[in-house]
Amino acid sequence: MNPLPQSWFAKSALTLAPRLLGKVVKKGSCVGIIVETEAYGTDPASHAYRVTKRSAPMRDSWGHWYVYFTYGMHWCANVTSDKGGIGAVLIRAVEPKGGLGTMKHRRKTDNIRALCSGPAKFCQAFGITGAQNKSPVTDGFARHTGRSVSGFAIYDAPEIPKTRIATSPRVGITSGTELPWRFYIKGNPFVSR
Repeated sequence: MNPLPQSWFAKSALTLAPRLLGKVVKKGSCVGIIVETEAYGTDPASHAYRVTKRSAPMRDSWGHWYVYFTYGMHWCANVTSDKGGIGAVLIRAVEPKGGLGTMKHRRKTDNIRALCSGPAKFCQAFGITGAQNKSPVTDGFARHTGRSVSGFAIYDAPEIPKTRIATSPRVGITSGTELPWRFYIKGNPFVSR
């Protein structure tokens, strides 16, 4: 597997969100295929509508993880985008492929469809926390050791044909509900409900 280069994430969130579908995300032993995403820019539902200390990575970086805590109990992972502007793509759901024992233990369930079928479930299953916030999405290697620097990266995979991608309004927001900026692989059983 080849990690996607940082330059791949320079696109706008709206362009990047559907292109992330089918790509492979890996952290430690946990591996999965991205099956659902949401794009955020400067629209009213975005954290960057008013840039704060928390949402600054959406403005200050591209090709990095933007991981935030929500509702006082859940982590959510986004990929920052848009080299020339503000944006991020929320990873909403992942189809688990490797590290299932670890994911089941972290999620306290044997139901494979419940492991990563939502942004908080994905983070819990993969062990994603604020420690990954602002780290590069690319799996760079330290020159002196040859070992992975971040251990949390997105890898290239064949592009999903546009005919297999569905769109809808984003989930769990109260503003910007008219924007069809949620993207998912049609018929995939691991998409959030």
